[in-house]
Amino acid sequence: MAHSPRRIAVLGSTGSIGTQALQVTALHPDQFQITALTARSDKEKLFKQVRAFHPQMAGLAQPIPLADIPEDLRFCHWVFGEDALTLAPQTDCDDVLVSVVGMAGLMGVMAAFEKGRRVLLANKEALVAGGQLVTAAAAKAGEDALLPVDSEHSAVFQCLQAAGDNEVDAIYLTCSGGPFRDWDQRRILAATREQALRHPTWAMGQKITVDSATLFNKALEIIEAKWLFHVEHRKIDVVIHPQSVIHSAIRFLDGAVLAQLGTPDMRLPILYAMSYPRRLPTGGEKLDLLSIGTLTFEQPDPGRFPSLRMAREALDAGGAAACVLNAANEEAVSEFLRSKNSIPLGKIFEVVEDCLARVGHLPAASLADVLYADRRARETAASLLGFHNKSVPSCVL
Repeated sequence: MAHSPRRIAVLGSTGSIGTQALQVTALHPDQFQITALTARSDKEKLFKQVRAFHPQMAGLAQPIPLADIPEDLRFCHWVFGEDALTLAPQTDCDDVLVSVVGMAGLMGVMAAFEKGRRVLLANKEALVAGGQLVTAAAAKAGEDALLPVDSEHSAVFQCLQAAGDNEVDAIYLTCSGGPFRDWDQRRILAATREQALRHPTWAMGQKITVDSATLFNKALEIIEAKWLFHVEHRKIDVVIHPQSVIHSAIRFLDGAVLAQLGTPDMRLPILYAMSYPRRLPTGGEKLDLLSIGTLTFEQPDPGRFPSLRMAREALDAGGAAACVLNAANEEAVSEFLRSKNSIPLGKIFEVVEDCLARVGHLPAASLADVLYADRRARETAASLLGFHNKSVPSCVL
């Protein structure tokens, strides 16, 4: 049966997720059409993408003179600054892939829902900071209006397709354990930028790689899962699985466990969200069960990785606590990455905990509340880090 191509706007097209999304789009040109591409600053890569996919609109967060746009790329509408995130969903698209890093994702998600688009979410911060707002907008937009792209949440979502009306007893979010899985607490707290960026399994952007090293990625995913799957966080467990074969699993009341397995290839969850409810070939390596060998599982140590404890405490606190946790982590990670000898890894944990204590009580009843809490958390983190007026803007492409 023939299907009309899904028309997709990609927010963050030059990043890891956006690039792989365009790879699978090129693999299935009869299934997908790109209507908009946005990037933060990599204009040369964006130019190449615009040449390849001919979108209606292209956007850069960091403005450049119109004269810098090559003559052959002036067929599409160019937008500069933060408006690109809210204007891209206004193109003739069915879906908006939100693959930007940071709070910018929340603005893109809300703009997409306002236009009645399906959101393919590869941004953690939108649900972490504005979970109540996003899920309410998704419910208003209709069934399956919000589809996860993160490998762990995609895995849970895929497992839930077999759940029917059966209640889920537990959700298992797996992780590789990052580069510090076997390190003691003292070494972790003193770890450097170079050490944190040596991820054993996945090739990702620097911020996400550092979050994997601190397990803040799992902390954020606990919060995401709570909103995506409407479960209490006490039913969400993090399991270290170094082989990265099982991407996540669910357990039912009778004890049965369903898991989603695959090679560590982000094209699978990206393409599943883009083509849902159908499945299309990714062009990647397929999992060979006979070659897997041993699968092992470990419980993460909350003493060495306090990020997991902080996430649960933020959910218990409610309000904007999760937003504060996310913003403080972004600022601390940014400073950690700023130079080779800036701050030790342990400072990230310290800054987040202090920010939660100082401004974690703020409300999050509206988008204005969330943005205010985000700004206050960033200002507080900047002060704790010992600098002022250098924080990363909360809305970036």
